[in-house]
Amino acid sequence: MAESTLTAEGSRRAQVPVGSRGRTQGLSDRAVLLLFITPTLVLLLAINIFPLIWNIVLSFTNYRANQPGREIKWIGLRNYERLLGSEDIWGYLQVTAHFVCWSIFFQVLIGFSLAWLLNRQFRGHAFWTTVIVLPMMLSPAVVGTFWTYLFQPQSGIFNYIVNFFIDAGDFSMIGDVALAPWTIVIVDTWMWTPFVMLICLAGLRSIPEYIYEAAEVDGASPWRQFWTITVPMVLPFLMLAVLFRAIENFKMFDMVVELTSGGPGSTTELASINLKREAFESWKTGYSAAFATILFVTVFGAANIYVKILNQVKKR
Repeated sequence: MAESTLTAEGSRRAQVPVGSRGRTQGLSDRAVLLLFITPTLVLLLAINIFPLIWNIVLSFTNYRANQPGREIKWIGLRNYERLLGSEDIWGYLQVTAHFVCWSIFFQVLIGFSLAWLLNRQFRGHAFWTTVIVLPMMLSPAVVGTFWTYLFQPQSGIFNYIVNFFIDAGDFSMIGDVALAPWTIVIVDTWMWTPFVMLICLAGLRSIPEYIYEAAEVDGASPWRQFWTITVPMVLPFLMLAVLFRAIENFKMFDMVVELTSGGPGSTTELASINLKREAFESWKTGYSAAFATILFVTVFGAANIYVKILNQVKKR
């Protein structure tokens, strides 16, 4: 009788699923997952979502951060109307677009070329890869200060190089209205081309060698292999690098401030620099909040469209 009772109890235990026994003894897997993820989600909401919502709310008011006791009035879309009707704002956006487009163009061109050369695995390629990557390891503020000395009209090494070819005298790129926008393009290209190079290098090394071998068997020339194999397979990596650099350059601030401070005049005053001036020098908090909202919507919308295009390229 006792043996039959033990046998029946053992059979009932065997029929209970393993997951059910785990849930009866403690927390389920889903509960443990939520337990670990919830603090992170709460922190992200507190750091990112709340400031964003608060910024949008302030953009519809006349709030000034230097006058906390002042009555906050709801003024609707007036800040946005002033922004979109201001020629100066469109000028700052044009300067930003010039910086973003040209810096990305040169970074992609030079970065891909360097990656293509380093992918050949020549002697010392690891050393040269490390040397090329060094600029992106520096702080943007340090890079801006460093290049300011190089562009000095009297003692800058850049002037010595220019005067070696032409007699330019005390020539200064950062003080020239026409050439100052190109100084920030040059410095940003010098600093962040290694980033694009590393992404392109990862894309090149992900291409299976047998594809090139099959192309050689079919009689494809190196030039044809480059355009039909290398470029299409590296294109998603290249587009990803462009996305990262476009987002970063659109909010570039510290390097440009240290290099030109937005001058001469406003020829290098990016949208981010003007936003800082309006928010923390003129103390137009509501107005600058509307400007920040417009910039956020622009970047967010463009990034979403770009990501959809990138996903379509990956599927090909």
